[in-house]
Amino acid sequence: MDRLTPRGPPGHLPQGEASVCWRLTVRVLEARGLGWADMLSKADPYVVLQLPTVPGIKFKTKTVTNSSHPVWNETFSFLIQTLVKNVLELSIYDEDSVTEDDLCFKFLYDISEVPPGKLLRKTFSLRPQGQEELDVEFLMETTSDRPENLITNNVLVARELSCLDVCVENTKSTAMDSNQDNLELELVLKGSYEDTQRSTLGTASAFRFHYMAAQETELSGHLRSSKSNGWNSDNSAGHLTVPLRPSAMGKEMTIDVPATDAPGVRLQLKAEGCPKELAVRLGFDLCAEEKAFLSRRKQVVARALKKALQLDRDLQEDEVPIVGIMATGGGARAMTSLYGHLLALKKLGLLDCVTYFSGISGATWTMAQLYGDPEWSQTNLEGPIRHTREHLAKSKLEAFSPERLTSYRQELEWRAEQGLPTTFVDLWALVLESMLHSQVMDQKLSEQRAALERGQNPLPLYLSLNVKENNLETLDFKEWVEFSPYEVGFLKYGAFVPAELFGSEFFMGQLMKRLPESRICFLEGIWSNVFSLNLLDAWYDLTSSSEAWKQQIKDKIGHLGRKEDAPATSKASSWLEDLWLQPGTALAQAFKGFLTGRPLYQHTSNFLQGLQPHQDYCNQKNFSTWADSQLDSTPGQLTPQEPRLCLVDAAYFLNTSSPSMLRPGRRLDLILSLDYNLSSPFETLQQTEVYCRGRGLPFPGVEPSPQDQGQPKECYLFSDPTCPDAPVLLHFPLVNASFKDHSAPGVQRSPAELPAGQVDLTGATSPYTLFNMTYKEEDFDCLLQLSDYNIQNSQDAILQALRTVLKRQAPGDGLPGAQP
Repeated sequence: MDRLTPRGPPGHLPQGEASVCWRLTVRVLEARGLGWADMLSKADPYVVLQLPTVPGIKFKTKTVTNSSHPVWNETFSFLIQTLVKNVLELSIYDEDSVTEDDLCFKFLYDISEVPPGKLLRKTFSLRPQGQEELDVEFLMETTSDRPENLITNNVLVARELSCLDVCVENTKSTAMDSNQDNLELELVLKGSYEDTQRSTLGTASAFRFHYMAAQETELSGHLRSSKSNGWNSDNSAGHLTVPLRPSAMGKEMTIDVPATDAPGVRLQLKAEGCPKELAVRLGFDLCAEEKAFLSRRKQVVARALKKALQLDRDLQEDEVPIVGIMATGGGARAMTSLYGHLLALKKLGLLDCVTYFSGISGATWTMAQLYGDPEWSQTNLEGPIRHTREHLAKSKLEAFSPERLTSYRQELEWRAEQGLPTTFVDLWALVLESMLHSQVMDQKLSEQRAALERGQNPLPLYLSLNVKENNLETLDFKEWVEFSPYEVGFLKYGAFVPAELFGSEFFMGQLMKRLPESRICFLEGIWSNVFSLNLLDAWYDLTSSSEAWKQQIKDKIGHLGRKEDAPATSKASSWLEDLWLQPGTALAQAFKGFLTGRPLYQHTSNFLQGLQPHQDYCNQKNFSTWADSQLDSTPGQLTPQEPRLCLVDAAYFLNTSSPSMLRPGRRLDLILSLDYNLSSPFETLQQTEVYCRGRGLPFPGVEPSPQDQGQPKECYLFSDPTCPDAPVLLHFPLVNASFKDHSAPGVQRSPAELPAGQVDLTGATSPYTLFNMTYKEEDFDCLLQLSDYNIQNSQDAILQALRTVLKRQAPGDGLPGAQP
C-alpha cells in the first residue's frame, strides 16, 4: 500500500504523494431540441447533477415548463479529489405531476478533461441519433483546505474519514422527561456510512457518523412525535440543518433543537479524524501469511520431490517448482472423483508435491470436508471417504424432515438477528450440509489456517463470481472473488479482507461493524449454488404462505414417503430424484425453469463500499487483466458503489478455478487439471485457454486431435515451450478408457472381473448425472476406483512433468540427478 502526502496540481500527482481537493464549479446553461413529451405538450425539463465520488450530494435545477429550449443558467459546485476518477452524471428529466418523472437523456463527463483555472464550455449532444444538446460550463479552482492523506493500490483509493460525534443534552428540568419519551430524534447525514439514525429522545444520548473528511455536507435533524402516524406526519416538529465543512475538523459546536415540545434540548457536535489503518488490504501481491506459508510448504515439497524423483541431493528453496491442483465442478460426481484422484496421489507419494489446491462448485464439498482435519494429507483418506460414501447413499428425505425444517428456520432467523443478510442460497447451504453430513458442522474458513501452520497441506483456494443483481446477465458482468483461509478478495480490484471478517460491514476500507464469521456451509452455498436452482425454485413456490410452508413441504414429503418401497430393480441410482421429476407433479413444474432460470445469488455486505476508483485505474495492468465487462470503463457502476455483493457459483461462467492458479505472484509451474465434465472432456480447458489469452494470461495451447476428442485417454500434457511463464498442464478427463480392461495399471482383468470395469459415465441410466445427490454404495465405489486408477495409470506422465518443471527451476546444469 502506498501512503500519499501533499503536493502537485490536479491530474499530475506522482506516486507516493497526496493531493488537496479542488473546487469544481458547474453552470448548467441551456438545452435545445428536447422535443415533445407527448402528443399534447412539450417537456417540462430539469437537470440532475451527481458525482458518485462525492457521495450524498445531488443537485437539481429548476423545472422549465412546456419547453423544448429550456434556459437554466444555474451554478453548482463540488469539492473533488482529482486523484480519483470523477465522472459527472448529467441527467435531463421530464417532470410529471401524475407519474414518475421520465429520464430523457443522460450524459457522462470525465472531469479530468477540465483544465485547471480555465473556464471550459462544453456542448453535450446525442447526435447523430438525435438533435438534443445541453450546454454546460466548467471551472476547476484550487482550495486552501489541507490535503488528504490517501491510501491506494492505483486501482482503488481509500480517502480520509471523519467521525462526527453527536451528544444529546437537556438543560431543562427532568419534568419534561415524560414528554420526551414520546419524541423521536432522527439525524441524517447523507453520504455517511450510517446515513440515518433514530432514537427515542428520552433514551438518546449519543450518535456517531462516519463520512469523508473532505466532504461538504450537512447534518439534518427532525424531532417528531412517536405517536404520530409515521415519520412524514404533519405533526413533526424540530427541524434543524447543520453544514459540515472540512475546516471544522476538531471544533466543537452546540446546536439548540428548535422544538417547543422539548425545550432545552441541544446537540453537542464534534468531528475528528478516524484511524488511518485500513481493515481492507489494498494490493495485488500475495498477503504476508501466504508468503510465509509458501516458504514452509516448499520444504515439504522439496522432500517429497527428492523421494519421488530419486534425486541425489536436497533442493534449495528457489529450485522447488510450484504445483497446483485445479478441480472443476460437477456436483456429487466431482466430489467423489476428487476423492479418488487425491487417494491415488497419496498412494504415489505425490500429494506432498502440491502447493495449491483450487476448486469450484461440487469440488469444494470435498475440499471443505478435508480441511476440517488439519492433518488430512498426512493421514490416509479412508475416514472422509467413508463419511462421504455413507451420506451419499442415504435417503435425502431426512433433510426435509419437520425437525430439520425447524432448525433451518431458527438458524436463518439467528443470522438475520445478527445483521447477516439471508437468501434462498443460505437455505440451500443448510440443506446441503444436512445432505452431506446429517449434522451441523461447526467449521469456519479462517479455522482452516490450522491445516497450513507447518506447511503440512496444500493451500486451498475457492472461487466465486460477483454479479449484478438485477440488470445484467452473468455473462455480461462478472468479477472473480477468491476465498482462502487467509483472506477473501477481488482479483480485479486488488482488495482483500481477512477471512474471519468476510460478511462484516466496511466503509472506505475501515471496519464499521464486525459480524460473526459464517460457518463454512454458508460459503459452500455460495461456491456451489448452481445446484440450488432446482431445489430453491421449488421451495419458493412451496413457501408462498409463511404460515403454511411447513405443512406443504410435509405433505410433499409424505407423498414421496409412500414411494419408499420402490422396486429394487429400478435402474436409477436415485429413485427420489426420478420421482420428483415425474411430469405433472408440483415439484416438476417448479423445476421446469431450471435451464432458463436466473442465477441465484447470495447477498453479503460489500467490503469495497465507499472506496473510489483511481484516476488511472483503467490503465493498470492488474485491473485490466481481469476486466472483461463494458462496465469496467464506467466507474460509477463498479462494485465499490454497490451496498452489497451478489455472489454466484463460478460455473455460471466457466467451470474452472484457473483464475486463482494464474494470479500474478503465484506463477505455477505445473497444474494438474482434474476435469469432471462428461460430455466434452476438453471443452472447459479450451474455453479457459481462450479466456486467458484474451486477458493476457500465460496459458498453454489446448489442441487435442480429433481421435482424442472422440476417444479421450486418461492423461494429456499441454505446454508452450515458447512461453516460459505458461505453466505445464497435465489434464485428466473423467473417462473410462483402460480401466474397463484393467483392475490396476498393467493388470488385465479376468473375464469374471470385466463387469466391475463397466462404469457407466454417460449413458441414459448413468447414476452420475449432474444433479443426482444420491448414489448407491456400489456406484460410489466404482467412480472412486475409476478416478484412483486413472491417476495411478498416469504416474509416468506425472513424474516426467515434474522433471520438466524442475529442470526449468534449476539454471544451467544445476538439475539434481537421479540416484543410481
